[in-house]
Amino acid sequence: MVTAGVEKPVVVAVLGTHSTGKSTFLARLAHDLRREQVQVTTVADLGEQAQRIGLPILRNHTWASTLWIITRGISNELESWLHGDVVLVDRAVPDALGYYRAALAYRGEQPDPEVRARLEALVRGYSTSYDLLYRTTLDPAIPLDDSKPRDPDQRFRELADHHVGAVLRDLGLPHRLLPADGHDQALRDALDFILARLSATEAPQP
Repeated sequence: MVTAGVEKPVVVAVLGTHSTGKSTFLARLAHDLRREQVQVTTVADLGEQAQRIGLPILRNHTWASTLWIITRGISNELESWLHGDVVLVDRAVPDALGYYRAALAYRGEQPDPEVRARLEALVRGYSTSYDLLYRTTLDPAIPLDDSKPRDPDQRFRELADHHVGAVLRDLGLPHRLLPADGHDQALRDALDFILARLSATEAPQP
């Protein structure tokens, strides 16, 4: 696919509340794709970078920190288009909007309607670039992964799960669910989808 002179790779993205297997799923998918000799580029979660530069995240999200994550994410993803046949995104841009809504709900605040509309328009417009979008689902029975520092607030985690899903529904963004016990099947489906898409792209045009 060529868009305005830019060759667009196959873009697969994952989003959802924290510690629900997003990075693990993408790492396994990247491994499987590389075994098929596919050139893969990954785009990392921006939460830690935002925190390092002093932006509020998680329950303290503001419209400004949300806009930074959305726009920086878009920039990083577009840059990655230059370096792979497949781009794997850890936290697609709608994720930031879901977390912002969750933070507002946690604090009992209402968004500025104009700000909300601008953020939604930006997310909706860009998200058409995702070829395959997975949303992880929260299983409260699975304990929080403590392999790295994570927010232990279960109430906020549940709010994030709810609002990320609500953003996808409200904006009409096609996606597939990725439950904790569904990774193996999702990996097979994603691999088949990507390889078929690459084959179609490489096929000679009549």
